[in-house]
Amino acid sequence: MSGRARKGAQQARAPVFAALGDETRLSLVRELCSGGARSITKLTAGSKLTRQAMTKHLRVLEKAGIVRCVRSGRESLFELDPRPIEEMKKYLESVSEQWDRALERLRVFVEE
Repeated sequence: MSGRARKGAQQARAPVFAALGDETRLSLVRELCSGGARSITKLTAGSKLTRQAMTKHLRVLEKAGIVRCVRSGRESLFELDPRPIEEMKKYLESVSEQWDRALERLRVFVEE
C-alpha cells in the first residue's frame, strides 16, 4: 500500500475509532448489536441520557458509518451497520500479525 493510500485508509478509520472511544457510544453499539432498529425513545428508556444527548451520540455513530437512521412513518429508527466494525477488526488483526512477526524477529535476534 502506498503512503498516500495508507494515509487515506487511516483517515477513514479515525472517525470509527473516535466514535467507539466513548463509553456511552460503546453501550449503544452493544444495544444495537442485539438486532433490530430502535427508536430514540427505546434507546433512552432506562438510561440517564436525555433524548437530546442520545441523539448527539447516535449522530456521531451515524457519521462514522456505524449506525444508520431509517424512517418508519414519523419515527427515526437507528440500526447497526456492522461493516465499519468488521473492517476495524480486520485492521486490528493485521496490526496484531505485524507485531507478532516483529516480536518473533526480536526473539530470534536475541537468542542468536
